[in-house]
Formats: sequence, structure tokens, C-alpha cells
Amino acid sequence: MSQPTTLPSHRTAGEPPVVREPAHVPLAHVVRAGLVEGIHHGSVVVLAADGSVQFQAGDIEAAFYPRSALKPLQAVGLLRAGLPSLDDPALALVAASHSGEERHLAAARRILATGQLAEGALRNVPDLPYGPAVREEWIRRGLGPTRLAQNCSGKHAAMLLTARTRGWDLDDYLDHGHPLQRELAATVEDLTGQGIAHVTVDGCGAPLFSVSLHGLTRSAARLATAAPGTDEGRLAQAMREHPQMVSGSGRDVARLVRAVPGLLAKDGFEGVQIAALPDGRAVGVKIADGGDRARMPVTAAALALCGVDPEVLAPFAATPVLGGGVQVGTLHAAGALARQAS
Repeated sequence: MSQPTTLPSHRTAGEPPVVREPAHVPLAHVVRAGLVEGIHHGSVVVLAADGSVQFQAGDIEAAFYPRSALKPLQAVGLLRAGLPSLDDPALALVAASHSGEERHLAAARRILATGQLAEGALRNVPDLPYGPAVREEWIRRGLGPTRLAQNCSGKHAAMLLTARTRGWDLDDYLDHGHPLQRELAATVEDLTGQGIAHVTVDGCGAPLFSVSLHGLTRSAARLATAAPGTDEGRLAQAMREHPQMVSGSGRDVARLVRAVPGLLAKDGFEGVQIAALPDGRAVGVKIADGGDRARMPVTAAALALCGVDPEVLAPFAATPVLGGGVQVGTLHAAGALARQAS
């Protein structure tokens, strides 16, 4: 397993988060027939419109890897670095963990075609489509893993296009010392307001920067409140108007964005979620065990603290626990978060 690599110092955005084992707390309970069967620990932060911390539970200042929740920041970095103009669905795909639907593959091809780039230039890890239904159909057709079907192909296509536009080398665009990656790191530091603690390699092969949950959530608020026409504003508009391009048909994040007017949201592997409203109210969630099932109920409870209508959040606030094919309980937010949200 590769060890984290300290990023060469180029910071102007403040000190990096504290490197320590996070002090997570119980955030969600799995309740079966009235008894708590399981507990998901984690950390959560809710920011008020003025950027102050309205609520926190767990450790919001420790360094952690946001995984794909970092993609919107990387997308802004690509725009700042010279990514040519894209249509809004394709721009949304740059920040996506897509399901591998045909519209996703088509948008990735459009990004590559803009720079006259071939699919073979991609350096992300080949994979089957992320969406279960799409994956099953893919396998029925006898298709195997490809770089285009992998859920990060939009980001990688945009990295290649930006590197070509700037005249940078394409073969090593994933090296953390590449000029492209150094510009993306600078954008992450700017938007989070803090230095990067470590850089390692994400599942797709791209550099992954560690920040704090507080810093990540602060960056989501900055994107959500950005003026139209700015790089941040352009990306936020694309993500809001095309949530199905950021995730996929039926995915919970796309449904949440459609349900809450003006919401900007992105999930990440290992139980990470950010969401922000147009006035700057924002939430950040990290589930300690990386399990995905607690991510959305905790996010819904946090958004309730932001003043989002509980009726709108009801479909996301609890996950049924089944026994014999019928519901016998729920997975829902617990502890101080649940008390505050009720």
C-alpha cells in the first residue's frame, strides 16, 4: 500500500488540518424491532450562511481524504487552469462519479473530442459501470472493464484536455508533481482555506488531497454562493441543472438535488457527503466505517438544521430495515444530531 506523500510547500491558504486519528461519535442507529442493532460513527458539520459553525459532532478539523467529494474543487481547478468551454452536461460530468450510462459516456467522448484526444490517452483504472443496472446490462452484452466506463472518466478526460490546452505532457498527467496537479492542489487550498496535509492516490489513479471536513464544507459553501460567470459559479450551475450527470438515474444525490431547490451536492466513497444551499448554508458528513447506508440519513438530518423542509427530506431521512421481506425497523440519524434536527 502506498504511503501518503507530503505535498511540496506552495501554500498561501493557511495551515493544513491536524494529522491525527479522528475522534468520531455515534451519528446513526440501525434499529430492528425497537432495539439498536448497529451504530455508525462519524463526524458532521453544519455551517450557517455567514460561514460560522452552527453545529458540529465528532472531529471536523482532522485531516481526511474526501475521495470523490473533492471532484467539484478539482473541476474548478481545471477551469482555472484553462479547461476549454464545455456544454453544461459535460462540465457537470467533470465533477461526477457517474453511473456509466450512455449519456455519461457520450459526454466524456465529447470532452476528449474537443482536444482531439483518443480514449487510449486516459490513465484512469478500467472498470465496469458504477450503476448496478447499467453494469448488469454491460455484462449481459459481454462487455468488460473500460477506462471510459469507470466513474471518474469525465474528470480524467478534462484533465487530459486541460493539459493539452496548456501544452503540458499527457503521459504523466496523474503525477502529483505535474503542473496540472500542482494547479489543482492550489485550488483545493484556496477553496478550503487551508493547506493540504498529504497527497496520495485515489482509486481512479489521480492524486488525492487530504483536508479537513470543516475545510471541505467551507469549499462547498463557496461554490454554492459563487457569482454567475465565475469558474465556481459556472460549475455550480452545471451541477445543479444536471444532477443526473454528476451521479446517475435514481441515485440518491441526484434525487436530493432535484428535491431541494438550489442545492449543490456531491458524495464520495468511504461515506463522505457535502451539500450547500445558495445562501451559503452547508453540511459536511463523514461516516467513519466508510459504509454508504448511513450517509444520506445523516445528511438529511444535517440539512434539516439548515432549515430545509423536513417533509422534503423525509424520503432521505431513514432507510428501512427489513425482516422477512417487510420493514421491521429503520436506519436513522441518532445522538445530538437527531436531537437538534427534531
